[in-house]
Amino acid sequence: MVLLPSIVTDPSGLRPHQPLILVQSSASQTCLPVLRNLIQPAGHPVQTLLFCLLYPPTSLVANWPNTSNNGSLKVFDYTERVPGYNETHDSRDEILAAVHSGQLGSQAGRRTMLIADSTPRVTSCDHRLCRHPCYGSRIRRSDVQMYQVTSQPDHLPFTAVCVDPTSSSCSLLPVLTQTQLSATLTHIIAHPPALLTHLASSYLAPPPPAGSAEKFWTVFIPVSERANESEALVYGPEGSGTCSGGGADLPEFVVELIVRGIAAEGRKRGIERRIEAWSDTSPGHLEKLDSLKSIWSRSKLPEEKPADTKQAVSFNLKLTPSQEKARAQVPLPYAHEGEIMPPAPPIGGTIFYEPDSADDIDDDDPDEDLDI
Repeated sequence: MVLLPSIVTDPSGLRPHQPLILVQSSASQTCLPVLRNLIQPAGHPVQTLLFCLLYPPTSLVANWPNTSNNGSLKVFDYTERVPGYNETHDSRDEILAAVHSGQLGSQAGRRTMLIADSTPRVTSCDHRLCRHPCYGSRIRRSDVQMYQVTSQPDHLPFTAVCVDPTSSSCSLLPVLTQTQLSATLTHIIAHPPALLTHLASSYLAPPPPAGSAEKFWTVFIPVSERANESEALVYGPEGSGTCSGGGADLPEFVVELIVRGIAAEGRKRGIERRIEAWSDTSPGHLEKLDSLKSIWSRSKLPEEKPADTKQAVSFNLKLTPSQEKARAQVPLPYAHEGEIMPPAPPIGGTIFYEPDSADDIDDDDPDEDLDI
């Protein structure tokens, strides 16, 4: 069963116990198509607060600005505020004020979803502080207060969607994925299809159901974490490149889905990891991606059956009725296994030995001296 469609269709209503969704892109593959569907889900209407800090609203919201502030979508455009240059306005304070303002109180009967399109911009990431040992605790105390509502289910149905655009040296991914921030997490990671093709051809580890799931994940996880290898597959001499994620030429890519916490049936806790696909504007199955057809065609090659040697003989190999009757009368060697057989009567006998010249192996001691 594909899990991504249910998350995209109704991100806040399917799993109310999964309040934090993390969408991760990379330099080799963008995840903006998934983010666009999360902003305007096709399922139940939700109150959405969208904070644009990196991408303009026109690249995330369809028919902008006609769809702005229509009651279900509230957009805050902070793209002109560059950290380090605009000291008069602090986007973090305004985000916290919007979350705790009367906008949420007036929509208490509806589910609310908070979306920030760039977590490094939310926290005003400073490269000088990234190496500081107290950097993580500093973020948790001052900048992640907007996510504290997610740990209060009685306060308001709430879903926070965070986007980590690239894997840089100052990435907040380790902070956002830790259990201290949220015990439950839905992590959506975009990968280029060339990565799966590379694993199938170089490592003989195609994705399930074309290959073993255990072998695939053993190879996929360490290779996917090496960003330079994925970038070489896409932008290298033999790479096919990638689309920016906008316009009519929408890309197709692979989605790694990690769900931490309560499972879909709501009875057990753990980590559920899946590999799914995104094509055009909706999720789907890996088998539907055109870029992965080589994997499925290779796995569906007909197996060569050994030739039947009985078909090329010039005589009949079947037994005649008399031969079959004679074969049926042959006692089976294990027909009486387990039964106590009566001991066979002793048969007396004598061994006679007459030496000859063949037994003379010692020239110094001929057989004439042998007395038996």
